[in-house]
Amino acid sequence: MDCLNCGNCKENQPTYYCLAKNEVLINKNYKPEKRVRTGWKKGSKNYEYYRRQSRKEIEI
Repeated sequence: MDCLNCGNCKENQPTYYCLAKNEVLINKNYKPEKRVRTGWKKGSKNYEYYRRQSRKEIEI
């Protein structure tokens, strides 16, 4: 079976679909990425600003 160069196997996903083999495969080279918390949280410098903005939106 020749590879169709779809790129699914090159993505960092735990499983992928191979068009050439016509099946779902498990990626043995999968490396999970660390999750980064985005947004604001209590203690950050802009916390009060975002809190006040969200309170104004709720009141309206």
